Amino acid sequence: MVRTGDSAAAASAADPSARQRPGLTLAAVAVVQFMVSLDLSVVNVGLPQIAAGLGFSAAGLTWVIHAYALAFGGLLLLGGKAADRYGRKRVLLLGLGLFGLASLLGGLAREPGHLVAARAAQGIGAATLAPAALALLTATFPTGRARIRAFGVWSAANAAGGAFGVLTGGVLTEYAGWRWVMFVNVPMAACALALVWRGVTAAPPPVRTGRPDVLGAVLATAGMTLLVFGVVRTDRYAWASPVTLTTLAVAAALLVAFVHVERTTAREPLVRLGLFANRSVAGANAFNLLVGAAMAAAFYFMSLYLQRVLGIGPALTGLEFLPFALGVIAGSVLAVRLGYRLAPRTLLVAGGLLTATGFAWFGLISPDGTFAADVLGPSIVASVGFGLCLGPVVSTATVGVAAQETGTASGLLNSARQIGASLGLAALGTAAQHRTGSSVTPQALNDGYALGLALSAALLVTAALLALAVLRTGPPAPVRRATTDDLLPARE
Repeated sequence: MVRTGDSAAAASAADPSARQRPGLTLAAVAVVQFMVSLDLSVVNVGLPQIAAGLGFSAAGLTWVIHAYALAFGGLLLLGGKAADRYGRKRVLLLGLGLFGLASLLGGLAREPGHLVAARAAQGIGAATLAPAALALLTATFPTGRARIRAFGVWSAANAAGGAFGVLTGGVLTEYAGWRWVMFVNVPMAACALALVWRGVTAAPPPVRTGRPDVLGAVLATAGMTLLVFGVVRTDRYAWASPVTLTTLAVAAALLVAFVHVERTTAREPLVRLGLFANRSVAGANAFNLLVGAAMAAAFYFMSLYLQRVLGIGPALTGLEFLPFALGVIAGSVLAVRLGYRLAPRTLLVAGGLLTATGFAWFGLISPDGTFAADVLGPSIVASVGFGLCLGPVVSTATVGVAAQETGTASGLLNSARQIGASLGLAALGTAAQHRTGSSVTPQALNDGYALGLALSAALLVTAALLALAVLRTGPPAPVRRATTDDLLPARE
């Protein structure tokens, strides 16, 4: 049980949703994050068998990841706004139910399109539940040592989900079939739903100022989907081809339209653009976008390297991912201890550079490599660095945010991570495919994966430099309640 002290009392005064037993809220949020993290890592290990079982092409296989990431990232802002408007417990329960049902349907898929659709539905469910869970955590632990501990527990749950996911995914894929990497989420969602139902106290939503901007959510999701689609298809259509240029132009137009709608809508905008005036919010989201891009691509490449180049089975692949996941847990625990003495910016810069070092080491993989020489060392270095970043980036992204907007800020952070994941996988996957060419020899595949991992390292160096330049080292800004003017649409 986490000791809360004055922080819990302050939370109760600031937000009605925090008037409950903080330990139960923390447990519920940790289980939800464990489930979401487990789902991501379970699917990654099973990708080669999914491709063989349903007949995915090399480019089509990436849409098992893209469908989830785009729906998740594109709708997270709407999910965060819904949590703020309709109540966090209610929205969290709805998301868990949808996530569990979509997982069941994904396990029953008979065609590639069926699985992609189920993954998109999973993403919608995750976009509903993730910001509600993080908003509950932020409201319950607003400041002080209790906040550092709470986000440390959240980070550890995130890492533990990844640890059990890679191991469970490998065992299930090899001995029960790839469909169980989807089915395993069903009991997890049911357990999380029961814990939230009993452990989280329902409370009136913080604010109801207008109907959420559904049009903005549609424009954002459609724009990002077309952007990723255009990048992925550069393996068939050159960057300068009319097809690619038209696709990217339409995507850009949709995203510009999204920004215009957010500025002028008579409804409640998905994200108040004034939030980005907060350097902590802007810096943490930019950092998370780059980290999401690097991590998604690196996991994808390493899973394929172990299975397609080194010829390792799914179960052993899952076991060989375990040091990485355990290193993330160790890094998360270390971040809690260091968080009492070091500024979040320091942890983000150090963690980003350490993870970049590990990925650059991964970029030295060879077709005749071994686990001890090519995987274990860089896994430990990269994972500890990543663990150092998890808690501080979430805490930083909600510093100085009004209680009415914590769901929005949480959704924005998760959205940055998922959109980064999809864009990173699309761009780096395309670069790796171009390096590999039409050959499927171990040497050619290795060259492509090595390039993708080296580019992932470059993204993390960029993230660390950005955190150093944008984030402050001083004490966090005080929480400010949004005024009526803040919630009105901006005028051009």
